[in-house]
Amino acid sequence: MAVQFDVAYSGSVVGAGIVAGGPYACSRGNVSIATTICSCTNGTPWCGVYPGGTNVPDLIETTGGYAARGAIDSPANLANQRIWLFSGIADSVVPMAVMNDLKAYYRHYIPAENISYRNDIRAEHAMPTDGFGNRCNQLGSPYINNCGIDGAGELLQWIYGPLTPKAGNEPTGRFVEFDQGEFLRNPTDHGMAPTGWLYIPPGCEGDGEGCKLHVAFHGCKQTAALVGDAHIRNAGYNGWADANRIVILYPQAAPLYPFTNPNSCWDWFSYDDPDYALKSGHQMLAVKKMTERLMGAAPTQPPVRCRRGRCT
Repeated sequence: MAVQFDVAYSGSVVGAGIVAGGPYACSRGNVSIATTICSCTNGTPWCGVYPGGTNVPDLIETTGGYAARGAIDSPANLANQRIWLFSGIADSVVPMAVMNDLKAYYRHYIPAENISYRNDIRAEHAMPTDGFGNRCNQLGSPYINNCGIDGAGELLQWIYGPLTPKAGNEPTGRFVEFDQGEFLRNPTDHGMAPTGWLYIPPGCEGDGEGCKLHVAFHGCKQTAALVGDAHIRNAGYNGWADANRIVILYPQAAPLYPFTNPNSCWDWFSYDDPDYALKSGHQMLAVKKMTERLMGAAPTQPPVRCRRGRCT
């Protein structure tokens, strides 16, 4: 989801940190491709991941086509971004071959010196931290692993430049639970939870002048409903937020039953919306509106959506 949001709204994003994800539009809106080519979530016997398997040239062509019709921002914007990538050697869910393809995808648009790729840790599929979570090579809830590296700190410093070191991991700011229905009508009908979370560090109350905004998308099975406050408190962002006046937005996905999205993933394979990877996608637009509210920007107007001759 972070890759989708970054590419689709590249004109208003300064960079992205990707932990175990695939290239933009990797799934082509097909759950079988999503679970066997872009990941190994359909079970080992059916895993079809292999080097180059996501077909990066085709995805680049798709990106250009979307941009040509204004469905996403121009990918030329990506040239100025800074991208931090992390792939665990032991990742059995999104193997390193997929992340290598993601690097190749970004490299088409972005100078090599603007991309950092960390792939030297024997980590499973999880957010790497320097003190919280499971063993580094363990797969399991809450999908946060103590790998002896500060993943959140590394990606934030790469994206935003030199930062003041964090004083610790215990947050000193304020968590705010907010109504996601303000940004998407009936969010639970579209794979989003009724509420999301916002972390406001000291110095960013009120108008928050001079504060930065970072969106921290959780992974599948990592929502507050499933892992409590583990991700919003312990993924590693808040200590850096406190020291550097960075507001952290933690939007929340939700399951769609019975089979479309049981694991509370973000929509990166069209389980809710054929426009899942575009600026007009239900979840994409909802999160964009959240960022606009926080940044004090004029809200994006909902695009006209036409399906089978009906436009809304």
